[in-house]
Amino acid sequence: MTDTFAATHPEDPHRLGRSNWLRAAVLGATDGIVSISSLLIGVAAAVSTADIVFATGVAGLVAGAMSIAASEYISVSSQADIERAEIERERKALEKDPEGELAEMVAIWRERGLSAPTADLVAQELTQSDVLAAHLRDEVGLLELHSASPKRAAMASGAAFATAALLPLLSALLAPFGHIVASVLVATLVALLILGAIGARTGGAPVAPAMIRTALWGAVAMAATYAAGWLVGGIIG
Repeated sequence: MTDTFAATHPEDPHRLGRSNWLRAAVLGATDGIVSISSLLIGVAAAVSTADIVFATGVAGLVAGAMSIAASEYISVSSQADIERAEIERERKALEKDPEGELAEMVAIWRERGLSAPTADLVAQELTQSDVLAAHLRDEVGLLELHSASPKRAAMASGAAFATAALLPLLSALLAPFGHIVASVLVATLVALLILGAIGARTGGAPVAPAMIRTALWGAVAMAATYAAGWLVGGIIG
């Protein structure tokens, strides 16, 4: 039976393990809100028909969700391919030159500050139970195998994008045409502030900086697309 260690601060646990799924969730939701809000505001500044704005928003929601889903699928699949290649490369190296690989492990621990006898002892003990896992962790830096399913990651990212994008889309649909820009702007900034706070609290990071940077970059994106839409509207109008 493997011993487990007792945390010295169970009331405030480490949250680094959440970073992968938190990044994906925040990225998908933020992208959905900012891109669709910016698209709606840019089109509203260029045209004079609410139907065009709404149709553009719906098309953007579908296209964006599919795009981020495809990107996540490709990203996760590529990461898994790289990890499998690294595992196979290290496995072959251990079969071909186990002594050399052990010496490399000793050198790694020497570089981390251990004396030669201690580094040799640590390397010997770490490689006794699972030599491949030890080398993948300490030599390659592969702390844990990538376990996310590309399909599940794609579905989760696409769903997060689409769900978040519904907020600015509904705010545009429910607002009078002359107030679409203001309605989308307010709804988006409020949502981004909340999203930034949730992401920070979940990850145990400071809340205020996360809220500010999330809302700030959303505002920059919407301002840029509004300006672009206004210029295009002036040209085609």
